[in-house]
Amino acid sequence: MSAMFDLAELQGNILRGYTKKPHVRYLILEVADRSAARRWLASSVSGRGDGVPQITTGDWGPNKPDTCFNIGLTYEGLRALGTPSASLEMFPNEFVEGMTARALKLGDVGPSAPENWPAPFNEPKRIHLIATIYAEKVEQLNEVQERALYDREALTLLGTREGYNFPGDFVHFGYRDNITQPRFEEIHDPDRYPDRQPRAPLGTVLLGHPTNLEGLTWRVPLPAELGHNGTFNAFRVLKQDVAGFEEYLDRAASDLLKHPQVDELLQPGDEEKIGKGLSRRAALREIVAANLCGRWRDGTPLALSADAPDPKADLTDFDYVGVGDSRCPHGAHIRRCNPRGGQIVQRIANNSRRLVRRGVPYGPPYDPAKRDRDEPEPERGLLGNFIGASLGAQFEAMSCDWLNLGLQDPRITGSNDPISGANDPVTSWFDLPLKSGGTIRLRGLPRFVLTRGGAYTFLPSLSAIRFLGSL
Repeated sequence: MSAMFDLAELQGNILRGYTKKPHVRYLILEVADRSAARRWLASSVSGRGDGVPQITTGDWGPNKPDTCFNIGLTYEGLRALGTPSASLEMFPNEFVEGMTARALKLGDVGPSAPENWPAPFNEPKRIHLIATIYAEKVEQLNEVQERALYDREALTLLGTREGYNFPGDFVHFGYRDNITQPRFEEIHDPDRYPDRQPRAPLGTVLLGHPTNLEGLTWRVPLPAELGHNGTFNAFRVLKQDVAGFEEYLDRAASDLLKHPQVDELLQPGDEEKIGKGLSRRAALREIVAANLCGRWRDGTPLALSADAPDPKADLTDFDYVGVGDSRCPHGAHIRRCNPRGGQIVQRIANNSRRLVRRGVPYGPPYDPAKRDRDEPEPERGLLGNFIGASLGAQFEAMSCDWLNLGLQDPRITGSNDPISGANDPVTSWFDLPLKSGGTIRLRGLPRFVLTRGGAYTFLPSLSAIRFLGSL
């Protein structure tokens, strides 16, 4: 392990995560008093174990703690703490401007535009710090929150967002999630799925380390104790229209039943391969769902099993190499988010723009049997974190170039991501691939995901937290 790298200096939610903690709560905070907030930060890494919850590091040893506590600071938060102006000027423009100013690049337009975000995200300059609590029980969330807010002079609570993992790692749209994460050089993580992608250099996420681009490292804000081993996070509150998604699958399946090439998509009699007891229409629904995502809803990748779910398939050990080698649609969600080693029309290609993605559902699970069409659906969605060393070259480029413009492949250019993209039913389209090499084009996809808030935060190392606490 390199001399400049120590897991005990990193916050634990960056490289490893807390997969066994089903509950999470985000505390969205404003600095009320600069000096008191600095003392609060210093206490969070003091090691005394009393008062303010202690920051959970990546070096938790053989036993993970019962609860985990981490923080991220916005640019306005760094400024409110009194970070030297010379240091503030070294942070990248996208972080300085903040998420709301970058809305167009992220597809946050129309109903997703920041002017439609509820409190506290409607006042982005007041959001200074986002503290995250992970726990096994809600009671533990409450206890840690009480400790975190014991000093009312230091921080003001603007709002909270809370989520919990569903059994089996399924999310609201019915897909198995939390499957693919980058494997990092110098990090041994035996719980990670096998993966054909190369190990990512630490500079993919951490400032001050080599990246996968030869000779390029991202700028480290000085002093080194502030910037080195830090990273950036795009925190997103993403509302998901599950009822609308299921209704679209109904419409698409009904249209396919009348399509002259439907038998090439699903041979009569093969419905049982898709799912036990499924009708032809129900089987077609699942085929559409699988193609939109790039995985069957049980997590089976289409790149390995395009005709039916396969419980024995590797969930991550696959690639999109060569022309016509994979029947995963070029426009599928997981392929657009991460083209892996497949060829793409980009200046930066092949296993690039990788991100650490962590997400947890919020809101009640969708049950079509209990849906009352006369009552509004409760809000449900995903609390997402997208972590990388460069918000611009990783998160924003993925959101703009790949998800909402399709610039990586001429076969999908001009279309948006079918699940998370800024779709309009008038112009949207998606191509279902056929075994013959042809396609069936689906149209009329509505927007299934709306942004309801978010912020760009800097995830400081423990050295950086000590530095900020001692200003």
